[in-house]
Amino acid sequence: MNPFDLTGRVAMVTGANTGLGQSLAIALARAGADIVTVARRDAGETAAAVEAAGRRCLQLTADLSKMDGLPGLVADTLAHFGQLDILVNNAGIIRRADAVDFTEADWDDVIDTNLKSVFFLSQAAARHMLERRSGKIINIASMLSFQGGIRVPSYTASKSGVAGLTKLLANEWAGKGINVNAIAPGYFATNNTEALRADENRNRDILARIPAGRWGEPDDLGGAAVFLASRAADYVQGHILAVDGGWLAR
Repeated sequence: MNPFDLTGRVAMVTGANTGLGQSLAIALARAGADIVTVARRDAGETAAAVEAAGRRCLQLTADLSKMDGLPGLVADTLAHFGQLDILVNNAGIIRRADAVDFTEADWDDVIDTNLKSVFFLSQAAARHMLERRSGKIINIASMLSFQGGIRVPSYTASKSGVAGLTKLLANEWAGKGINVNAIAPGYFATNNTEALRADENRNRDILARIPAGRWGEPDDLGGAAVFLASRAADYVQGHILAVDGGWLAR
């Protein structure tokens, strides 16, 4: 009777070893889902929290900038759990430099991890979900899906691309049982924003723009993910849900 209950579902979360990905995985587990963590580094802390919530956890290691390993992540999940119901494309990296100095290597690294892998992992997951006519894909977008930012050209391009890709996949798959949506976090206290928070002027300016008056904490994102992963969002398609403390409203 609870439309937010994820009991019996299996959710794969990329970049789940720390930060937002870790919190997303734990939130989905607390709602009842078994979890597959995908990360380049050990996700033991996340797995322990998932198991403490009474759910099972499969840890997979992968470099998401390499496309050839992505189908194997889905295959390993199916071999272990027999199903994949929810995919959260969270993994991402950032590079900062003035646009005039930005290197091709920094461009390619960010685009491959933040955008290219989102498409090809979604494709691999959808091949299973389409057979079952059931699945939820949640991409992690950004405030820079709506705005330009400064000194992060490849990150802005990748997150703008994630927003567009979310809508494209929703258009193709909504009638075939797969919901594709995105969450756009505002300014959250994570490793990716450490440099901004350490810059006294930038930190002050950012806080002045946020109506809530604070940086987001990773736990602030969990409710949005549970909603989009659940039956409660069955008629939500191609939507980008901002969780931003009011940033876009100002």
